[in-house]
Amino acid sequence: QVPLVESGGGLVQPGGSLRLSCSTSGSMFSSYTMGWYRQAPGKERELVALITSGGMINYADSVKGRFTNSRDNAKNTVYLQMNSLKPEDTAVYYCYADPRTVLVRSSWGQGTQVTVSS
Repeated sequence: QVPLVESGGGLVQPGGSLRLSCSTSGSMFSSYTMGWYRQAPGKERELVALITSGGMINYADSVKGRFTNSRDNAKNTVYLQMNSLKPEDTAVYYCYADPRTVLVRSSWGQGTQVTVSS
């Protein structure tokens, strides 16, 4: 299981932007599938964005056109750029890593709070 460390959450007004970062010490990060999930109070955890080792990116319909998922394999880091934030984006955001090998188990970040409010 690889450790994941998240940062970048905070309080922002509607229409504002935040960038989340998720870093790991995994030695084969470039082969990992990385995902961003979020969980709002009283709701189940949902997938926000996913990026594969090949660079294929998927987004939830609710964030398409506003969020951008990217990765920097040299830094073992994945980013979630969140623009045009809405109050309904308020949630704890979690980074997820699937190493895609039986030798290393999937893991979750500790979560970072994103609050969008005026």
